[in-house]
Amino acid sequence: MKRKLLTGLFALCFSGLMAQSELTNLRVEARADYQREYVDDKEIEENSGFKGKYLTIRMDGSLGEGFTYSYRQRLNKAHSDQSYFDATDWLTLTYTTGNWSISGGKQVVAIGGYEYDQAPIDVYFASEYWNHIPCYQLGASLTWKNDKGSDSFTAQVTQSPFRANADDMYAYNIMWCGSHGRFNTIYSANLIEYLPGKYISYIALGNKFNVGEVTIVADLMNRASGDHTFIGKNITAIGEISWMPTENLNIIAKATYDVNNTNATSDICVAPGTEITRVGAGIEFFPMSNGSKDVRLHANACYTFGNATGALLDKQSIFDAGITWRINLLKKK
Repeated sequence: MKRKLLTGLFALCFSGLMAQSELTNLRVEARADYQREYVDDKEIEENSGFKGKYLTIRMDGSLGEGFTYSYRQRLNKAHSDQSYFDATDWLTLTYTTGNWSISGGKQVVAIGGYEYDQAPIDVYFASEYWNHIPCYQLGASLTWKNDKGSDSFTAQVTQSPFRANADDMYAYNIMWCGSHGRFNTIYSANLIEYLPGKYISYIALGNKFNVGEVTIVADLMNRASGDHTFIGKNITAIGEISWMPTENLNIIAKATYDVNNTNATSDICVAPGTEITRVGAGIEFFPMSNGSKDVRLHANACYTFGNATGALLDKQSIFDAGITWRINLLKKK
């Protein structure tokens, strides 16, 4: 299977080299960290030490006449013999005409929020919900963007993120992305099948405010289903503030809060009885003098407290430092 993966990647790269006039960009992205993890002051050895976090290859480009493509493969993510696409984050073909575009293939499920929207390689610590949502699925979407490009509206149908529970389940998503100077949005309404014929719904509101060198993110998601519909009973809230005093330095503080005060089993990402908070801070340094962000050094720490049995644990401390680099292998002439 590894041989097939490498053969496919070499063939894909070679075909791009033979048709450079159609290729926009081919690049590799990687991140390696050194981390320490403790729970109630006890070291978790398997999560401590040097860790290769991410290794991805990405291709984006145009085929002409309105067709574009995008592809990202996670080389350090396992895939099953049944589905090569397990390690493919996305592989999409998009046709655009005027203000409309239609896209098909493996896509990011259109769920709102800025933490969810970030590439995993750029996330240092995250909410309980983020740690459990399988966000890349096969499907199709239709998008309308206004003439200024400041607002886009997407309707999407994909496989359910919870299709591991049963085959032939789907997610129905509507998303609005807005860019209005200092205020930006990623809002969505989602209806997701978690068991055949049974649905959980999301209202996800992602807000970003840019004020000079400071960026503030405020995400709020409310989850409900037929057996629990009360606002505020099952939510994820995220707040992040970052300050970039120079083009080479970024300072970040972040807090996440997940709660599920219901007895329903419809929420597979945040289990009933969960109430967990994570707080942390970090720093990013971009050492290249030309302002490039292709090399990034980071260091951060977070502490988690509350009641949970998932990815986040009570009295959990994580200290992390590492490097991220992006290599452009080929660009369109």
